Amino acid sequence: MSRKQVMRPRPERPAGGAVPADDTGCPILHVDMDAFFASVELLERPELRGTPVIVGAAGARGVVLSATYEARRHGVHSAMPMTRARRLCPQAVIIPPGHGKYSAVSRSVMEIFRSITPEVEPISTDEAFLDVGGARRRLGRPAEIAAMIRAEVADRHGITCSVGVASSKFVAKLASAQCKPDGLLVVPAGGVVEFLHPLPVAALWGVGERTEEALVRLGIKTVGDLAQVPEATLRREFGAAGAHLAALAWGRDERRVTPHIPDKSIGAEETFARDVDDPEVIGRELLRLSERVAARLRAGGHVGRTVSVKLRRADFTTITRSRTLREATDVAKEIHATARELYRAAGLERVRLRLVGVRVENLRPAGTATRQLGLGDRETGWREAELAMDRAARRFGPETVRPASLVRPPFDGMDV
Repeated sequence: MSRKQVMRPRPERPAGGAVPADDTGCPILHVDMDAFFASVELLERPELRGTPVIVGAAGARGVVLSATYEARRHGVHSAMPMTRARRLCPQAVIIPPGHGKYSAVSRSVMEIFRSITPEVEPISTDEAFLDVGGARRRLGRPAEIAAMIRAEVADRHGITCSVGVASSKFVAKLASAQCKPDGLLVVPAGGVVEFLHPLPVAALWGVGERTEEALVRLGIKTVGDLAQVPEATLRREFGAAGAHLAALAWGRDERRVTPHIPDKSIGAEETFARDVDDPEVIGRELLRLSERVAARLRAGGHVGRTVSVKLRRADFTTITRSRTLREATDVAKEIHATARELYRAAGLERVRLRLVGVRVENLRPAGTATRQLGLGDRETGWREAELAMDRAARRFGPETVRPASLVRPPFDGMDV
């Protein structure tokens, strides 16, 4: 649970699971899975239901990916260092993440959403906006559709989600956060100001800790306080962000649900359990990340021309290097070769690193890319081999087939 969610007052929910009535003019739904990674893990560990469970890498530098609400009551939340989470909740069961299973459930959940309406805008693996205005005649009122989605997700996957129903994306997202876990909250179109103004100012999008501190210094603690400040004053204090805050304080959000937003880049990174200066260990990690990025490119139907690496030193200095290829690719072998060259060229081969990352940018649909064969090149090769690996991973698990250099002893100093 985020800092903002902890601060918000909890709303009253309809008794007996009744569907809230006043959803006139509220076609926007924000659906947010409850403790998603942890909930998926509990499907395989049902004996842990009702107990504190934390999903995250167990290494000293690991972070919390997800936590059950029993763990959150002790102050544990996502993105928290695992060392602190363990201090706060020493009785919690720690489960290492299994990313393949989360992706599979996420895809299925998004299919449920798209069976309701094509107007689906995923914003992460476990949440999305839906515009159900066009589905009313077929499926009923927005609150009824929200209840239908919650029931379908629970029936098909055995996990819960919370749904906010409102006239705008901004208010729908706040509503889903207010009714967690396993809730449904409608904010009537005529009741937006009444809903917003008692909330702490930190509830607004774009208000991080620094902005909140600046607002509190001005005596602005609630959204209602902010709404009474002239927009000109907010612009003077916060620049263009001041106008944004003024609009949100009155519930004004004109953004539409935008389906099929194209990816601008695809990347992956890993923090070592302890600082590493061995080029071979770093090279293996670059290969593992390149494999992951390439698989995501192929799954999304993308190829990309620009490969970049992210190298974070022990003193937290971060260096990025990139290179644009002659032809776009989704082949891990090519991505890794470029990443290794960028790492060598950075002159950090004997420098202790705490994090490395690989990213592919300048994406385009795979079907639009052409490939020029060089003299002696085969028409089939590495890409076809990696596609076969993808098929094996889908059938038997994400690490069924791996490059030989990634088959290593259980412990080599890295988070696994």
